Amino acid sequence: MENNTPADKKREMAEEVVEPAKGTKAEEEKTAGEMAEKGETSETLNVEELKQQYDEQIKRSDEYYQRLIRMQADFENYRRRVGKEKEELFKFAAEDLIIKLLPVIDNFERALTASKEDNQNTSKFKEGIEMIYRQFIDVLVKEGLSIIPTIGQQFDPVNHEVILQEETREQPENTIIEDLRRGYCFKGKAIRPAWVKVARSGAS
Repeated sequence: MENNTPADKKREMAEEVVEPAKGTKAEEEKTAGEMAEKGETSETLNVEELKQQYDEQIKRSDEYYQRLIRMQADFENYRRRVGKEKEELFKFAAEDLIIKLLPVIDNFERALTASKEDNQNTSKFKEGIEMIYRQFIDVLVKEGLSIIPTIGQQFDPVNHEVILQEETREQPENTIIEDLRRGYCFKGKAIRPAWVKVARSGAS
């Protein structure tokens, strides 16, 4: 039979109290570790999500930038095209008027030709017609009208229209030998081809 003194009983009670306290501290350390682990995992996930969002924003920004570059290029092309069309419009704004006035020039030329064939004294009339003709031509020339060269020139399908051909050995093939109706350019553009007679090589 064991003899338990009061001192022994106090020691046993102290050991019983200390043991549960040690167990509680271990559990707290385990719980704290698990929470720290979960915190690190959550932080890692947040960093990955932020990186993914950052990459998506970079990609989207690049797409917007490329789209902006294309829009700027399209706008620049549009601006140049509109500017060129506007320039062409102003440059040839009077073209229709010039074309309508060409028959008037033709009539002046016919009148001058007829006066040469008239035996009566028509010198004053002729001088007046010539003055009007020169003034009229001067006005048109200042506006950009020019006469297409013909006689002695090589036939040019842009500026000339062949009405007659004549066999001859005196001129090279397709050389213009007669001007049947004057042709005109307006600011460098042919608006009416000249009617011409061209040389054709005769049979050898």
